[in-house]
Amino acid sequence: MDIDLHCHSTASDGALTPRDLVLRAHEQGVKILALTDHDTIEGLPQAHQTAEEVGLQLINGIELSCVWGGATIHILGYDFALDDPVIVAATQALHHGRWLRSEEIAKRLAAKGIPNALEGAQAIQAELGDSANAPARPHFAQFLVKAGHVRDHGEAFRKWLGSGKIGDVKQHWPSLEATVTTLLQAQASISLAHVYHYNFTRTKRRRLVQDFVNAGGHALEVVNGMQPAEQVGTLSILAREFNLKVTAGSDFHLPRQWSELGRYRAVPADLTPLLHFPDAPTAPL
Repeated sequence: MDIDLHCHSTASDGALTPRDLVLRAHEQGVKILALTDHDTIEGLPQAHQTAEEVGLQLINGIELSCVWGGATIHILGYDFALDDPVIVAATQALHHGRWLRSEEIAKRLAAKGIPNALEGAQAIQAELGDSANAPARPHFAQFLVKAGHVRDHGEAFRKWLGSGKIGDVKQHWPSLEATVTTLLQAQASISLAHVYHYNFTRTKRRRLVQDFVNAGGHALEVVNGMQPAEQVGTLSILAREFNLKVTAGSDFHLPRQWSELGRYRAVPADLTPLLHFPDAPTAPL
């Protein structure tokens, strides 16, 4: 695809620096890219500089963490001003919250006989060339693998870090309503990310979408990487039912995992895209 509206760099939990991410996107044929790091806009200035060098159109993006129904939910925001005071204040608060979260994850792991998890996760970040942001769960997962506590990344999440496990710390996030309000105040376009990641029942999934709409959200991410086609179909039905616009993206984090930049399942042609790019070679998203 020529457009990718969901990806991550080392500014949050990706493996490539913002510069290398943009260069890779360009190599993969992406013409329009949104960098949507978790709870930070730190990578956007470098990404913009690189995008200008290679002639790629970069959209300001972010993936904000929030809480709904006792679960961590992610909301995508697009096309806001990089110096918007509401976005700046929100990311500063989340920066602090992420450090508290990382410290709590390490504390819980230590109580289960796994010491030095925070330092280990930070060392993983340093290897990736990350900034002073708090380590995220993927960094803890890599530490657990490297320290021999689990066999692989998947086991780290199944045993320690996934939903409902001791490393699933969420008390430092704002509510879904507050997060949508923040993005509305910043005049951003807003999409509810990867609804199937939350492992909800059909009823709870529908209630989440309803509350997102009630809060003022604009769109549903109907395609996230190479997710199963039947999930795309179900999310498309929800988008039609709630009269939501749609987004799609690779949700790229690192090479050779989950999805490549610009690579994701097709969006049904009858759905209305959240963002319009008149000069784009492929359909807008």
